[in-house]
Amino acid sequence: MQQITALELADWLADDARPSPMLLDVRENWEFETCRIDGSVQIPMNTIPARIDDLDEDAAIVCICHHGARSMQVAAFLERNGFGKMVNLTGGIHAWALQVDSTMAKY
Repeated sequence: MQQITALELADWLADDARPSPMLLDVRENWEFETCRIDGSVQIPMNTIPARIDDLDEDAAIVCICHHGARSMQVAAFLERNGFGKMVNLTGGIHAWALQVDSTMAKY
C-alpha cells in the first residue's frame, strides 16, 4: 500500500493528465456528514467486508478516515483481498482540512 499526503492527493486530483482515483471514505455517517472531500464515496469501515464487491479491484483507491489509522486498516484488508492499487491518505481528512481546504469543518 502506498501512502499519500493531503497536498499530494490535491495535486493528483487537480492533474487532468492522471486518471482520478476512487476516494473511499471509511468514516461513520456523522463524520461524513460533518465534512468530506468532494467526490468521495462513503462506505463505513465496518461494512467494507459486506460491500467489497461494490469496489473495483483494478481501480486506484485512496482510503480516507479522520486521521489515517482506520483507512490504513481498510487499505490493508483490501490489499489482502486482491486490490492492487491501494493508497492511504496520511493524516486523513484532518490533514486535508489543515493543508488543503481551510474552510472545511474540523472535529
